[in-house]
Amino acid sequence: MLASVPLAVVVMLVALTATGDLFPSSGLGDPGPLVSIGLPVARVLHDASAALTIGALLAATFLLPGQEIVPGVASFSQWWAVRIARWAGTAWLASGLVVFVFTAANTIGAPLDSPTFARTFLFVATELEIGQTLLVSLACVVVVLHILFLTRRVAWIAAATAITVVALLPLALSGHAAGSDEHGNAVNSLAVHLVGVTAWAGGLVAVILLRRRVGSEIGRVVARYSVLAGWAFGAVAFSGIVNASLRLSGPADLLAPYGMLILVKASALVLLGLAGAWHRRRVIPRLDAEPGRRGPFIRLAVAEVVVMAIAMGASVAVSRSEPPVSQEPIVGDARRRLLGFEYPPDVTPLRMFTEWHIDWVWAAASVVGAVFYVRSVLRLRARGDAWPLGRTVAWVAGCAALLWATSGGPAVYGQVHFSTHMIQHMTLMMVVPPLLVLGGPVLLALRVLPVRSDGGRGLREWMLAVVHSRYLRVLSYPAVAGVLFAGSLVAFYFTGWFEWAMFAHEGHVVMTVHFLATGYLFFWVLIGVDPGPQRPTYVLRLLLLLATLAFHAFFGLAIMSSATVLAHPWWTGLGYADTAALLADQKVGGGVAWSTGEIPAVLVALAIVAQWVRSDERAAKRYDRRADRDGEAELTAYNDRLSRLGERDAASDGPGPRGPEHS
Repeated sequence: MLASVPLAVVVMLVALTATGDLFPSSGLGDPGPLVSIGLPVARVLHDASAALTIGALLAATFLLPGQEIVPGVASFSQWWAVRIARWAGTAWLASGLVVFVFTAANTIGAPLDSPTFARTFLFVATELEIGQTLLVSLACVVVVLHILFLTRRVAWIAAATAITVVALLPLALSGHAAGSDEHGNAVNSLAVHLVGVTAWAGGLVAVILLRRRVGSEIGRVVARYSVLAGWAFGAVAFSGIVNASLRLSGPADLLAPYGMLILVKASALVLLGLAGAWHRRRVIPRLDAEPGRRGPFIRLAVAEVVVMAIAMGASVAVSRSEPPVSQEPIVGDARRRLLGFEYPPDVTPLRMFTEWHIDWVWAAASVVGAVFYVRSVLRLRARGDAWPLGRTVAWVAGCAALLWATSGGPAVYGQVHFSTHMIQHMTLMMVVPPLLVLGGPVLLALRVLPVRSDGGRGLREWMLAVVHSRYLRVLSYPAVAGVLFAGSLVAFYFTGWFEWAMFAHEGHVVMTVHFLATGYLFFWVLIGVDPGPQRPTYVLRLLLLLATLAFHAFFGLAIMSSATVLAHPWWTGLGYADTAALLADQKVGGGVAWSTGEIPAVLVALAIVAQWVRSDERAAKRYDRRADRDGEAELTAYNDRLSRLGERDAASDGPGPRGPEHS
């Protein structure tokens, strides 16, 4: 297994030599052999150490058994996983710094000892997107290492795990040039690919290294890893297909050097998928029956690591090679360069439903969310448990609305006109979240997911920890949820955030996630059926809804009356030179923000009232059942108390001492 990293380096060098990209030509200059060879080698070390860091932390967070002697503190095996993550994270930081320096030299086209490199390094690091993304990634790794060296709390280990995943996401931005065709889909799919590969490969290596620390629990740990690997396999296969479709023009390109590397990766994926199936059918049952016989598992797992090393070397070579479909920014069509796809025909109400440009990651999230929700409901019913049909309808409708908002007309025209952008925004904020909230996904998951019995935390245990955490308690305060929901409108449109979201894909992703998250939190406080911190009274919920609706009206009026075109450089970049027309469209968008909030608000108000009535009915039924059990003891005690009060009042009103008589 130790030879897997050198093997990946060898595969990468051979592949780059075969494709002729070991020393790529650059119009800016030659960075020298040290950078040309050292950069891909450092990338292999960087990717391998990142995978092991993430894999070890995932094992500590989700796979390994815990302990219950000191609640919240890592167990013996979890702490060993953290120690592995420390060493791997340090290697990740060191190799990342090397990658950062070599990437700057390669971007400039100057050797490290060149005066040009010394003068322009800071510019690349702070002004160019490739330098900024690498700096953000390195900063995340530094934060993770601080956490791992300062705490043994399981909650902080989980936080470090999340941050390591975030550290991967900026790297996806450097894999596809902004302004090229399908930039958004390329970045999103590459991000999913990176997360899937690192979790899959790093998790397997972590399980191998920790096999002696878990003792007789090895079978259970491998079974849990198998579930993680199954999801990672699906993510890698899906994102790989999307990425290959964007970089290959047809099947004939598979015979080119770049296409041959894609075939190597695809073959490795198939082999690993077959190995995973063998794990589930044969290896895991044997480990459960005989935990001491780890030999078959180790041999198959090490073979998988070798295949993963070959795939990793090929992946680095692919990232350095020129694909058949150009990834350079589009020249000559400013609109297409900004949008990343063909400029759509004029918008009409019908085309808002017939024009589609699929955002594959959001589409997959919508479909997978709906499918697994329905599957979970069917599992509940198969074992005899009921689940309200209305919740299922609400969840599926929310997933459909999310698909339409991110891939249908609102997504196609959302970057073309401000008014249609506001339709997308309101759908993401006012339509999708309440539907998803009414589905009660957390409650359904808690009833379907298995319960851990070894002190460790699976997905169910982490859900419970989050919904009962003090952080969610603070976020669910009506004032906090309301400010996050309504205040973000001002923060988004009246700062540079809106313009950033239009020009930068990462800004658009942050916008989408933020509006979905704040909308979900707000409506979860109002109409949520999931467990969590105690919600406000129904009267306060209605008041909060009315206050937010009033703010929406104020926001819409502010947009309608504004004399400044928001994100003006974006619209002029699309060729819109008529300021009056832009302001008129912006006024329509303000009207959309004002009006579209009213119908969802009315429906939410009706849902609050309905929940209020059902709550009173449940309280009355509970009172009736208690009265039947204790013979109406509460009513009898209340009547006795009234009788005693009446007797006391009668005694106090009786004849008292006579006063002096008057004639």
